[in-house]
Amino acid sequence: MMKEINQSQHLANQRLAARMVVFPAIIYESIAMQEVMAMVNKVAPSDSPVVILGETGTGKEIIARTIHLSSPRKQIPLLPVNCASLSESLLESELFGHEKGSFTGAHQQHIGLFEIAHQGTLFLDEIGEMSPAIQSHLLRVLETGEFRRIGGKKTLYTNVRIITATNNDLYQKITEKTFRQDLYYRLNTLVIHLPPLRKRKEDICLLAEYFLSIISKGMGKKKHLAPECRLLLEQYPWPGNVRELRSTIERLSLLVESEEIRVSDLSAVGLFREDRQPDSPLLPLSEMEKQHILRCLVRTKNNRREAAKILEISEPTLYRKIKEYRIQ
Repeated sequence: MMKEINQSQHLANQRLAARMVVFPAIIYESIAMQEVMAMVNKVAPSDSPVVILGETGTGKEIIARTIHLSSPRKQIPLLPVNCASLSESLLESELFGHEKGSFTGAHQQHIGLFEIAHQGTLFLDEIGEMSPAIQSHLLRVLETGEFRRIGGKKTLYTNVRIITATNNDLYQKITEKTFRQDLYYRLNTLVIHLPPLRKRKEDICLLAEYFLSIISKGMGKKKHLAPECRLLLEQYPWPGNVRELRSTIERLSLLVESEEIRVSDLSAVGLFREDRQPDSPLLPLSEMEKQHILRCLVRTKNNRREAAKILEISEPTLYRKIKEYRIQ
């Protein structure tokens, strides 16, 4: 059996190479991400399934790769598959493989990811979009390690760690009878909640500077963010999370000619326009006060005396609020 698995891995070398992607480092200083990384360190040595929950664009695959690279299985590349991007038949073939002639168009044997990832890790993104039929097959693999290729009669065995991710409410899907309850409890052993970018504001400028340094270096340029630009980046709600931030920084790197990126450049790429305001989430009164203070500091180029006059408060009160809201 091991000989057959080794042959399968050898045949799949080119597919593995095509899947290899270099991901950026995880940049953070926020308490929310410190808690996430503490959880990552706890779950990494285990073989138990992990579910990563978070909005689109928060970096769920990067967390999955970090878990894998910190695990005893790191010698074999993590294999990702997006369950929402493939039809049911294609996803089944991709995961379990198929035999030659098992269906129209199956002109040769296809080795599935469960065979290729033996002794490694398989990352199933958007697990909530998996059909009930494939959920049933996945549950069997999780419980016994056994599966068959489509059209095959021989039972195969795999030792794979499963990491899944979703931005859906799986419990709601159970209620709607589109997700198996037994699979949910089998997968739900270890859960990591990845916060949206708006909940980790301390990391926004760190990430922006990191992306800017990597992207501008690749373009043979050197760029930096103006101080007032940094303040506004922290205000923006980033509905697309880290993915939107990286895309924004990439656009700025391409479109801005000067070395310094200014507030006017942010408006030019679509941030802080009036037509974007209705999409912003409703904020607590304290957050609104903080943002108004930030706007005044930006308007006065960080002249706190002038900002205090605009706000109609004393300078000591402004200093106290700056400290209270951790405005840097």
